[in-house]
Amino acid sequence: MPFRTVPIRAAALVLMVLLVPVPTWAKDSITWMETVMPPYFIQDGPLKEQGYGDLITHIIQEKLTEYTHEKVVTNITRHFHKFKQGERVCSVGLFRTPEREEFMYFSMPSFFTLPAVIIIKKEAHSRFGNRSSIRLDNLLNDKTMSIGLSKDRSYGTSTDAILKRHKGEDNILETTGQELSLNLFKMLMKGRLDGIIGLPDEALYQAEQLGIREQVMTLTIEENLNGYEGWLSSVGCSKNAWGKAVIDKINAILREQRLTEGYRAAYERWLDPNAIEKYRRVYREVFLDKTQ
Repeated sequence: MPFRTVPIRAAALVLMVLLVPVPTWAKDSITWMETVMPPYFIQDGPLKEQGYGDLITHIIQEKLTEYTHEKVVTNITRHFHKFKQGERVCSVGLFRTPEREEFMYFSMPSFFTLPAVIIIKKEAHSRFGNRSSIRLDNLLNDKTMSIGLSKDRSYGTSTDAILKRHKGEDNILETTGQELSLNLFKMLMKGRLDGIIGLPDEALYQAEQLGIREQVMTLTIEENLNGYEGWLSSVGCSKNAWGKAVIDKINAILREQRLTEGYRAAYERWLDPNAIEKYRRVYREVFLDKTQ
C-alpha cells in the first residue's frame, strides 16, 4: 500500500493543539455563595466588596491559587439547595448547626462577631426599663411587644433556640431573606414594631443608610452572655470528598491569617469604637484558641 501523506494544513493543526498550554479553565473551581446582607457582603455602592465577608473571602481566595473562583449572590434557600446537591460551593461565615452539618463540612471558626442584639428607638427605651440588656425569652413572652426579624438565617445558638420556641407567634414579624430589611427599620420608626433582632454591625450600617443612627440604640440579649460559642462562625463547603479537601486547605490558611491585624480589621472596621476594646480582648482570648 502506498504511503499516504498527511495534508500540510491538517498536520499544522495537530501541532498547534499539542503546543497549546493547558487552559486556565482546566483548574478546579470554587463557587462562593453570597447573600445580600451588608455590611457582611456589600454588592453595590461606594463600599462595594468592602464588607467583612468580602474581605475575608478575598484573603482565602488569594491563598487558594490552585482554584478558580466564582461567586453567586442568591438567597439562603438556594444556597442550601446547592450544598445539599453536593455542588462545588462554599460560603464564608456560616453558623455551625446540627442541621447544616448533615450536608456541609465546616472549617475552624473564620469569624468572631458580636452576638445578636435588640434594636429599638431611643425614645422608647423606658418601655424596656431603661436597661442596657434584656432577656429575649421574656420579651417575646410579652404579647404587647412586636418584634421583627429576618427569617431563613441563624442568629447564633442561644438566640436560635429561643426563636424556635416562639416560632409562629403573633407578636413576631418575619421578613423573607437574610438581610436585615430596611422595611423593618421603617416599621420601627413608625411605631409598628417595638424592636428588631439583628447583629450590631448590620444595625449600625442600615441605620446610617436611613439617616437615623442617632435615633436608635441596641440592647444586649442576656441569653448571649453565657459564653462565646454561639458567636463563632465558619467556612462551609459541600459535604463530599471535594468539600473535605477544600476545608482542609482553608483550615491551613486560617491558622496563619487569623493572627494578622488585617484579618481582624475586616470586621473591626464596622464596630462602634466603644466595642473595639472588648472585641479585641475576646478575639485574642477566645477566638484564636478555637481551632475546631
